[in-house]
Amino acid sequence: MNTRSNRRRIAALGIAMAAVLPLAACAGSGTPEPGSSEAGGGAGGTDPETFTVMTANENPVLEEQLTALSEGACKAENEALPIEHQKVAQADTVQKVTLLASQGALPTHTIAGTALIRPDGDLNAAGLVGDLKAALEGSGAWDNVLPAAASTVEQVYGGMYSMPYQYNVEGIFYNKEIFADNGIEEPQTWDDLLDASATLQDAGITPMTEAGAAGWPLTRILGMYIFRNVGPEAMVAIRDGKAKLTDPEYVEGAQALADYADAGYFGEGFSTRDGDTSSNMFLTGQAAMTYDGSWLLSAINDPARNQIGGENIGFMPFPEVDGGKGSIDQYAANAGAPMIINAEQFGPKVVDWISCIAQNYGQQALQNAGVISGFKVNGDVTDISENTAEIQERIAGIDETVLWFEALMDSKSNSLASTNGTLLTTGQMTPEEYMTQLQASIDANG
Repeated sequence: MNTRSNRRRIAALGIAMAAVLPLAACAGSGTPEPGSSEAGGGAGGTDPETFTVMTANENPVLEEQLTALSEGACKAENEALPIEHQKVAQADTVQKVTLLASQGALPTHTIAGTALIRPDGDLNAAGLVGDLKAALEGSGAWDNVLPAAASTVEQVYGGMYSMPYQYNVEGIFYNKEIFADNGIEEPQTWDDLLDASATLQDAGITPMTEAGAAGWPLTRILGMYIFRNVGPEAMVAIRDGKAKLTDPEYVEGAQALADYADAGYFGEGFSTRDGDTSSNMFLTGQAAMTYDGSWLLSAINDPARNQIGGENIGFMPFPEVDGGKGSIDQYAANAGAPMIINAEQFGPKVVDWISCIAQNYGQQALQNAGVISGFKVNGDVTDISENTAEIQERIAGIDETVLWFEALMDSKSNSLASTNGTLLTTGQMTPEEYMTQLQASIDANG
């Protein structure tokens, strides 16, 4: 596809997006995804006059840390190609990026809507999504990207098309003191988890708290059971039509979640529990466990919220399912909103910039903002909590990750999965009905 036809395609998309702004803005605010190495290519574009970076208003940390690098570790790169910041509201990302692309004014390094940068997305098909792996391998900086982060980005986007400035792993946080007092060791299998939950319930302790009102914390457990049972490619098979959610091994995941809830292991009122309430139940010792992501560290590190003490909080992977094809070593993970490089501006100076970021952002963000990223921490970091250090170290040792249950679903099916999750866990919908309705939605909208 030549540059002129690229522009025509993006311009046509811009006209269409302007006509459906509310829908587009909503669709662009979800979880990550990008393009194709054939379309985007690696480095090889023409350097711009400035290293223009557009980030979301809701994420001031990224601008702050890139500015700090421009004044410190990446000062030479900044002198050669000065950084310039632009901002956009997260909800307006799709419209804004589409408009700029249609005008030939896409920033050098920009946040982008998930669907736009998948292999079949309009930005990728138009040759505007740079291949970060090719560029970083060429500069010798690829080893600074953690294998876990590369695994996650490539699964979600179809290639290494986003810089992993944020990186979250998910698992089960647990109260070490409660476990010890009740003779419980970290569950290694789903059956172990059920036994531990029964012991805790008998002791008058809520085994696990989840924000049932949000829906997705419940489907995270369903999804992880499926990944452990079917294997890491379980949801790729659904997306590609090679399996159905109505297949017995998938329905088993919905049944496991429904049974866990029916046993009372989430405690009373879980279906109307919000995120803050759920976190506070865990951090005040009212619940022994919570399945959550490493974003919970902000609350764990807040002494006003954490009343059980960081030293009493452990973190473990979701347990294996006996006879399943998945591994306990495969953590669910996500890499935040996508941040792409405009392939048309992927010149040598831009490569120098992203190489410097890859080498230094991990330490910079962890030390200055307590942010865990998908980059190696090349240097000493002081005065961070043991909990943060533990999860950063754990991430560094992960080779393979899995996605979350809804990661590859269309927006309508994504919403349905969460909404019906409440009905499933409160006994208003059977596991078979839940999976049948969700599969029908995927067939109609996927």
